[in-house]
Amino acid sequence: MEKSELTGLLQSGNRRALARMITGIENELPEYDKMLEELHFADVPVIGFTGPPGAGKSTLINAFTDHLLQLNKKVAILAVDPSSPFNKGSLLGDRLRMSEHYLNPNVFIRSMASRGSLGGLAPRVFEACDVLRAAGFDFILIETVGVGQSEVEIAALADTSVLVLVPEAGDEIQTIKSGIMEIADVFVLNKSDRDGADLFYKNLLMLSHSHAENNWETPVVKTVASKKEGMDALMNAILAHRGHESIQLKKTRLLAMKALNYIRNYRTRDISLSSLSLELEQELNKAGNFNLYRFVKRYIS
Repeated sequence: MEKSELTGLLQSGNRRALARMITGIENELPEYDKMLEELHFADVPVIGFTGPPGAGKSTLINAFTDHLLQLNKKVAILAVDPSSPFNKGSLLGDRLRMSEHYLNPNVFIRSMASRGSLGGLAPRVFEACDVLRAAGFDFILIETVGVGQSEVEIAALADTSVLVLVPEAGDEIQTIKSGIMEIADVFVLNKSDRDGADLFYKNLLMLSHSHAENNWETPVVKTVASKKEGMDALMNAILAHRGHESIQLKKTRLLAMKALNYIRNYRTRDISLSSLSLELEQELNKAGNFNLYRFVKRYIS
């Protein structure tokens, strides 16, 4: 299939072309990188859902997707799963958790393997997200692996970052706020029907108020995703953030971070962990004192 034909099918909403395009990008095939230059990107809201494991991110996304479908919206979901230790591919857990929407023609669900990335995202998720923006969706939802405070990478991708917490995290709020709390545009207290939810909710409100800036105080939304409760409030909070003047400043910063990420990937495309390991093994077997900085200089000089 010619490049122009594939990109034409993609922009007309063809799901097979969309899946093929993302696969080509994940596998870092040069011709697909060139296709990215042909695409026209719509201003589609990209909503990132992050938070610690067990917070109910997948259940929340499932409930929020149902809410968007009732509003006649088309939704794309990128779920970044932990990599399989055997083939480095996604474990496809999202397809089990979101089976309710998997066959819906207005929903596109894609698993992407983290491949060991510590930022909670897959290495080529930036490009995959842009492909989705060109494919006629109304909302793009991204779920991170759930690895704790290293998930700040989502702030470089999403227009609005939703931090999902549960009442049990109340005792850890002092440590949480020193990391991923700062990247949240919306706080969601999920499983808010549990004991301790009211106290944690008040603490989140106080934290939000103390971190308010640029005329924006991060909303705190209560949800019970398993019962699909609180979705209207979540939608309103996301739309309020999207309409706030600060998001325009954030978009420029996001584009700069995306550009830096793409340039970094492009410049290191010929370097892999396996090849570095092999070279290092050969160097270490040589006589003499090994110096890591002399070794890496061959790649950066």
